[in-house]
Amino acid sequence: MSHRNAPLTPTGRLRLARCVVEEGWPLRRAAERYQVAVTTAKRWAERYRAQGEAGMVDRSSRPRSCPRRLPRKVERRIVGVRVMRRWGPARIAGLLGLNASTVHRVLVRYGLPRLSHLDRATGVPVRRYERDIPGELVHVGIKRLGNIPSGGGHRFTDRQTGKRNRAQTPGKTLDAGGNSHVGYSYIHTAVDDHSRLAYSEILADERKETACGFWQRAQAWFASHGVSVERVLTDNGACYKSLAWRDLLAGNNIIHKRTRPYRPQTNGKVERLNRTMMDEWAYARPYQSEHERRDAFTSWLHHYNHHRFHTAISGPPATRVPNLPGEYS
Repeated sequence: MSHRNAPLTPTGRLRLARCVVEEGWPLRRAAERYQVAVTTAKRWAERYRAQGEAGMVDRSSRPRSCPRRLPRKVERRIVGVRVMRRWGPARIAGLLGLNASTVHRVLVRYGLPRLSHLDRATGVPVRRYERDIPGELVHVGIKRLGNIPSGGGHRFTDRQTGKRNRAQTPGKTLDAGGNSHVGYSYIHTAVDDHSRLAYSEILADERKETACGFWQRAQAWFASHGVSVERVLTDNGACYKSLAWRDLLAGNNIIHKRTRPYRPQTNGKVERLNRTMMDEWAYARPYQSEHERRDAFTSWLHHYNHHRFHTAISGPPATRVPNLPGEYS
């Protein structure tokens, strides 16, 4: 592409060269006519004689040789490490003793996709999809989260204080290793594929009765917002393989889909929401108790649905559900 201040475009070069070569104009006259230097007119005339019309386009500015370019063997090793281990430029550079910027240029030159566009388990480019209307597909999943002992856990106090708070919290149990803990919460979540609108509850377990009760309330909540659910996608958890779950969905004319085993990426929208939930709510600030953290959950979920900018849809989920109650609250 020609520079915006260049006096000659490829078409102008061709006209200048034809004036000199075919019509016999002197170089000085042609240079004055097209407002360029005599040497410029001479150059384009010579190219036209040698290459014809094809010689009027810009040539590549790439040098004929790059003596400081990495050896092909090193470049192949960079590509091999990226493909086999799926590391970023900084880690590859640390392994091979190179600059990260050098590794990055090699990866770009070979056309390798960004790690964020790959499935980390298989290295295959991620296939992204989105349903056309709200309710066409709802992702459902469960996130287990350790409860906070009274006084705060070790994440926001020192380890000794967190251990003491855990020991003094009533209702603690023993895990398989004999260590005491204050139990777990199970966050059941349903996310609409098209709008990313989410309904979530913090419950005591992940049994089939609990999962079915959650879905009944989630479906009623979606219906109250004008979303009619057609399909539900879950993982292969025991509660989702139960007859009670199957009969509940079938009774509401909802198609149940399950992900392939060991492929949580298929249910990625609810998995990504769980990560966002951990970053922006569960571990966003120091909570002094589990009760305090749960009190903050409702307001955070409202913020997510109505106010938080979602990069995949260029706005809050509420903007994709017409006339959603509370949209402007």
